[in-house]
Amino acid sequence: MTARVLSIAGSDSSGGAGIQADLKTFEAFQVYGMTAITAITAQDTTGVGHVLVLDPALVAEQMTRVKEDIGVDAVKIGMLGAEEVIRQVAKTLASWHVPVVLDPVMRAKGGHALLSPGAEDALREDLLPLSTVITPNLPEAEALIGFPVRDRTDMRRAARTLMHLGVPWILIKGGHLEEPVSADLLWHGSEGEWLEEARIESPHTHGTGCTLSSAIAASLALGKTVPEAVREAKRYVTEAIRQAPGLGHGHGPLWHAVRRGSEQKE
Repeated sequence: MTARVLSIAGSDSSGGAGIQADLKTFEAFQVYGMTAITAITAQDTTGVGHVLVLDPALVAEQMTRVKEDIGVDAVKIGMLGAEEVIRQVAKTLASWHVPVVLDPVMRAKGGHALLSPGAEDALREDLLPLSTVITPNLPEAEALIGFPVRDRTDMRRAARTLMHLGVPWILIKGGHLEEPVSADLLWHGSEGEWLEEARIESPHTHGTGCTLSSAIAASLALGKTVPEAVREAKRYVTEAIRQAPGLGHGHGPLWHAVRRGSEQKE
């Protein structure tokens, strides 16, 4: 049976992040992608101009209809936009019992806020306990736990703190570290694993977080373990950055159509 993955996220008019990036990633991993759109954004590679958060009931109905008709093997959650949407998504997901990959989207690449004030508590209280894997970058980890995360020692401390909030697997992305490699920390229980790939100096990194979390969800739907899914997703994103098409005047998009397998290490 074809693996089925649902993305619950916002729409990106530039096609580089959000729902559009998720569907491109699902296609690359040869899984069937579905969407529950939470917000519509007017944006390009230079920034976000406008955000319209959709009615929470409409978001829930999108989720329910695809689940009851087609079925869902894994869920990726991205931009949710508002506290009411977060709580409704959590309520709907509570009985699903499928792997959930949460990318706690709070700000766009250019700095525009994508989560309303006060919604962090709803994210922390309602969605973290339902998540199989969460994928915060350093600023997002800081917002979730309340202390600075600036180096590898901080990342380990942040992972241990997030474990106490009920998340079994934490992937803290180290893209903001000033290191010659791109180092992420995958944490489970009382142990962590550093995942390192070459750091590619490029302005074309729009949608990396969306793409990574979608790739993890796709691999989980295909039956991979969390460590297997995370490692493959990181390799995929690295190659998608390397082959970025160079579009736009700001943070350009990745090349999601990179041939899977070309990013595999021997």
